[in-house]
Amino acid sequence: MGNFSKNNPMQSNWGSACSDSDWGSGNDSRFGHDSKSKKSCNVCKSHDASACNCNFRAPARQLAAPLNSDCVLINSVVGSKAIQKVAEATFPFTAFVPVIPAGSTIVSVSVVPNLAGVTRNTRILRDKVVNIGLIPVTITVTFLAPGAAVPATATLMTSLPFQEHTDFPGACPEDMVVEPALTLEGIFAQPGVPIIGTTGLVTTDAILIKIVLRTTITVTRQVIVDSHGGICDVNERRCETTTTPTTDTLPAP
Repeated sequence: MGNFSKNNPMQSNWGSACSDSDWGSGNDSRFGHDSKSKKSCNVCKSHDASACNCNFRAPARQLAAPLNSDCVLINSVVGSKAIQKVAEATFPFTAFVPVIPAGSTIVSVSVVPNLAGVTRNTRILRDKVVNIGLIPVTITVTFLAPGAAVPATATLMTSLPFQEHTDFPGACPEDMVVEPALTLEGIFAQPGVPIIGTTGLVTTDAILIKIVLRTTITVTRQVIVDSHGGICDVNERRCETTTTPTTDTLPAP
């Protein structure tokens, strides 16, 4: 941007931002020289000679410090698989509020999962990906109690556990897992499933809830690539087999 002159705050070295009709002069000052007899610019309303005395300059770019290696660190894809997970649990009539009376006839079961509240824990074993988690649900049961003529409803807010063990040849501990959000594929409810009641006896006053989920798991590994395209692992011993089985206590949701 050109410098504005000191005599005229709106007159730059490239011409004025105001026409001569604005300054009160006969010639177009955008292509002429400064005139001391010109009035203040009626359009711009500037009387301060320093108001438009601007000097803009792009900041100097800093050069990055040179690297001492021509190798780069990237994530290499070990593999990717579409998988299903099943969340399942059986709940006795006594778990609902209000308690569903024993011997009631189940009219309908509504299950509303909260996919945004899903918690997942993923671990990698040699050639295997282990995935464990919980999905919050709200279960509403419409039932007809023995001797009743009008159906009633009972509700239970809880979480269903799910787990999946996926065979993944080539996967090793210290690899990383990328897993997008879960997609709901199906919801199933089955009344009359046998369960051991609070008295220790088997009862069919219970409801089985099952949710089928779908997602994709992608296993990646950090590797170093040189300027010739050669690849080497960051940890060359990550896939060594140990004689002690892995024991891992996962965090509570």
